Amino acid sequence: MPVLVLLGPQRFEPTVRDAFASLGVQGPIATVTAGWQERESEADELEEHLSREVVGLSLYARYDEVLAADPELAAGLRERQRELRQLQRLYRIRLDYALEAAREMMSREGGGEALLEQRRSAIRAIRLLDREHLRRLRRVHEAFEERWRPARRSSVARQRDELAGLLARCEAVAVAGGHVSVLLNRMRLFDLPPLIDERPVVAWSAGAMAVSESVVLFHDSPPQGAGNPEVLDAGLALCRRIVALPHASRRLRLDDPVRVALFARRFSPAVCVVLDRAARLSWEEGKWSVEPGTQALTRTGRVRPMSRD
Repeated sequence: MPVLVLLGPQRFEPTVRDAFASLGVQGPIATVTAGWQERESEADELEEHLSREVVGLSLYARYDEVLAADPELAAGLRERQRELRQLQRLYRIRLDYALEAAREMMSREGGGEALLEQRRSAIRAIRLLDREHLRRLRRVHEAFEERWRPARRSSVARQRDELAGLLARCEAVAVAGGHVSVLLNRMRLFDLPPLIDERPVVAWSAGAMAVSESVVLFHDSPPQGAGNPEVLDAGLALCRRIVALPHASRRLRLDDPVRVALFARRFSPAVCVVLDRAARLSWEEGKWSVEPGTQALTRTGRVRPMSRD
């Protein structure tokens, strides 16, 4: 596994350059900006901030080229997306009821054994539902890979060869944010992790979500919808044991101990990390190191500095 650094949002206080400097990276950096979609190539600010050669991998544009060149694979990808959307809709229906019950149990006052057991049971039900959903999502991806073998199709193999050539020139990789589903789908189609190999990776915002084990969408007060955190998909698993929460202070009611505690307990033993501006943590040799200012949700319902070990 490569050394991986996860950062908070970069728009107002960019720290990507400092992260690469701390890793001793001096050469060209490959950039993954597919989450920006049609704006993928608009990386001038990022290149200026990094103050070195930037090699855009253009995964968004390459994906479109594959769709145009390989109509059969394009149809298979669309069918997979329809199946994934259907699974997500059904999961949300069950999740709404499960979360409502758990919040009710956790909001009730008292510490009697009967209430404590009902709380534990309600949380177990959500955890089971999340695990079942994630297994179903993975089965969909496995079935797609088994049927279509995208890496063996000329439309994808040609792009992967070009990507390997570009990465061979680069010392490290930067994974930007944007639309997390778009980013993840492009990185998955081209099976990017083996091409990255042992190169250090710095990822932020949606990029940090995509490289984690699982992608969790969250917003306690969205313009529409129930505002329930939901497992969206399996991530690329470049790191373990965290749930990445970019812009958490803006999207979550961090002053609501019931919601915070339920979130932390639901995804335990993974740590739910608040990836705000000052956040930075590094994954190396199977463990995390944490910079001061990086916080996490706790089982007690508070937000605390993340443990340095």
